Amino acid sequence: MPRKQSESVPGALEPVYAAIVNLTESICQQHLNSDYAALARQLAATLARKRPSPIMRGKPEIWACGILYALGTVNFLFDKTQTPHLRVDELCAVCGVSKSTGENKAKLIRDLLKMYPLEPKWCLPCHVDDNPMIWMLQVDGMIVDIRRMSREFQVIAYEKGLIPFIPADR
Repeated sequence: MPRKQSESVPGALEPVYAAIVNLTESICQQHLNSDYAALARQLAATLARKRPSPIMRGKPEIWACGILYALGTVNFLFDKTQTPHLRVDELCAVCGVSKSTGENKAKLIRDLLKMYPLEPKWCLPCHVDDNPMIWMLQVDGMIVDIRRMSREFQVIAYEKGLIPFIPADR
């Protein structure tokens, strides 16, 4: 289930984190949206808290690109039917890095955090309602779409923190 991720970072990493986030904020404001900006801050903070933190090495521009590229992969940013949409080469260009550098950094991030398309933890809020990864739960040994279950089951799933809201109440 998508949850608000912490944006706290160790004090020693605050300058590096701030440099990366300043870049992602600017790029998101110009080319993406505030939801991408929030996820980028959270992902940068997650990387800063890793031990050892990978963001201690490398240029902030490359990390910013890798972060946005990794989030874009999870949320289908590169699919022209999605809004917002950017091509891979456009994203890398606005970040000021080569396509291969952006791809490599994004792969490192995805591998390090085990990120995958539609991953609930890194899903944009606009995709929550339609993301099957959020709503598929195991009930009595069967995988079910909790949205199709009775409100009683939905309440139990919500109270356990398995789903972000009770679909029957919408």
